[in-house]
Parts: sequence; structure tokens; C-alpha cells
Amino acid sequence: MAVRAAVLSAVDAPLEITGIDLPEPGPGKVRVRLAAAGVCHSDLSLTNGTMRLPVPAVLGHEGAGTVVSVGEGVTRVAPGDGVVLNWAPSCGACPACARGEVWLCADALSGAAAVHAHRADDGTALHPGLNVAAFAEETVVPASCVLPAPDGVPLTDAALLGCAVLTGYGAVHHCARVEPGESVAVFGVGGVGLAALQAARIAGAATIVAVDVSPEKEQLARGAGATEYVVASDATAREIRSLTGKQGVDVAVECVGRATTIRTAWESTRRGGRTAVVGIGGKDQQVTFNALEIFHWGRTLSGCVYGNSDPARDLPVLAGHIRSGRLDLGALVTERIALDGIPAAFDTMLAGRGGRALVVF
Repeated sequence: MAVRAAVLSAVDAPLEITGIDLPEPGPGKVRVRLAAAGVCHSDLSLTNGTMRLPVPAVLGHEGAGTVVSVGEGVTRVAPGDGVVLNWAPSCGACPACARGEVWLCADALSGAAAVHAHRADDGTALHPGLNVAAFAEETVVPASCVLPAPDGVPLTDAALLGCAVLTGYGAVHHCARVEPGESVAVFGVGGVGLAALQAARIAGAATIVAVDVSPEKEQLARGAGATEYVVASDATAREIRSLTGKQGVDVAVECVGRATTIRTAWESTRRGGRTAVVGIGGKDQQVTFNALEIFHWGRTLSGCVYGNSDPARDLPVLAGHIRSGRLDLGALVTERIALDGIPAAFDTMLAGRGGRALVVF
């Protein structure tokens, strides 16, 4: 029986909501009925070619659901289990994994080139966008792409753990390593930015500055933990320094992926400050520094992939924060939509409005 899915037929093509035929799970595979899927900026980056993967493809990578059936050899989950999709499973064998840097696994996206399903109307082969093809009522994934859903967390909320929360929380705790009492600026108040603001609060940051182009996001940012709100402008770095005794923040987390924002985030930190770049920008986004300022300021600029997270290690930690009330997943969601609402959610994202849109099946 065909299931409905969001299919990208070609780069820059409109997203199509259509029927797809999924295979039964073969050896080592798991079939999952989705409860919810978050609409992430990475999905948008796939549609416009900023990130390149085979097309046509079923998009979506941030999701959670219930196991329907399993293939031969699968023992880690069983039908009826709640699971969170892990779009970047580590192989455990490459040099990055051997160093413990599982978020840099060389083989994490090796499954994205495989045939995932076929269009129900004409039999066209479809690939799984970012491995898991979460923009579908059901999906079939390798067993390595599912993790047990945390107890006591509704599956519709748990979907956000698959990308936004792991990324935002990890950027603060694993990449920037924010310490109690430090000051933090988060650039971009979308799903990942909201998670980073909550993570900064959990880390015990004293001053938390949220920066966004939209004045309307101030209440959303303050609800997530921001103590200050700055509407992005040419004077953003100066404003942030004025909020921190003219020193600049200890840590900046850039969740936008634009050259000007990365540069501004770096300039907003104190001498010796740390900037974590989470946003995914295009090759045309060139950031420049001169040699003298790099020496003089002594700042650190780091790329941050998937929050430098290990999902198997970090999900139980996040679950503890959720159950204690320190982490509010619902506060990240500004819109709950059906599958056919994804194109409009992309438009909202491009316009810089709202936080996370969540597809609820």
C-alpha cells in the first residue's frame, strides 16, 4: 500500500506530495510509522542545492515514530517500540570514529545514495534525503538509523531531538563548552537557535543575547532563555559589546550560515572569545579576516557539525533535562502542520519568521 511523502524531483523543483511504494524491511532494516517530523533548514538546503544529494529523493531527516516491522537480524528494536530517527549514524570504523568524533563520520551519509522507495504512479526510484526520508507517513531505514525514544517524552516532541535539539544543545555544551557565569550570544532564532538558547540557560550562562532580523521573535527568544534581544543591523557587534561592559560575549553561536553573520558573531566575542558556526552556508559565502586581527584578538572560530553530538550518548542526557523541566521541546515549535504544509513552511523559513514547523502525522 502506498504512503504519502514529500518528494524533491530535482534541485530547485517544487516539492511534491505524492504516493510512494516502500519495500518491506530487508535484513538489518526497520520500518517506522512517523508520528512527527521537523522542518529543518537543512531540508531547504537540499532543495536549492546548497547541500548535494541524489535526486529524486524523499526529504526530511528530523523525526520520531513507532516501529512497524523489522527485517532479519534486527534485535535492538521491535514492532511497537518508539524510536527517534538518527540521520547521521556513525560507522564506528573510520578515522573520525576512532578518534571519538562520531559527528564527523566519513560514512554517515553512505545510505543516502541507495534506492529507498519508488513513486507509486510511475515507479521512479527515490533516494532517502539525509538517510531517513522522514517527510513520509512511513519510512524504511537501517537499524543504525533508529534510537530508542526517551521514556515519558511524547513522540511528536521527540522528533525534535533528531536534529534541532542535538545540534543546538551540542553547540553550546560540546563545541563552545559554555561554563556557568559566561555570556553567550545566539545568532538566528529558529529551531536550532531556540534550542541553543535553552542550552545556554541550562549551562548556567549569566547573560544570554538572542540576535535575529525579526523584532517579532523577541518574546519567543526570551521564553527560551534570552536575557537580552538585539535586532540584527550593522551595529549588532557594537550593541552586544555595550551589553557586556564593552568586552563582548564569551561565546557566540551562529545558526544562520551567512558570511556577514559569521563575521559579526566573531566580532561580538571578547578578546579570546569562542564562536561556534552551526549554520550551513553556500560556497559563495566568503568570510574574510586579516592576519593582524587574528593575532590581536586571540579568538577561536570553530565549525560545528550536528552539535558535535553523539546521539546514543546525548539522548539520555537530553531526556533527563526534559523530564526535569529544564528543556521545553514544545517551546521550539511555532507551527504544527500537515505533510502538504511543508512548502509553505519553507517559505516561512525563507522569510525569517517563526521557530520550528512540525509535521504531525
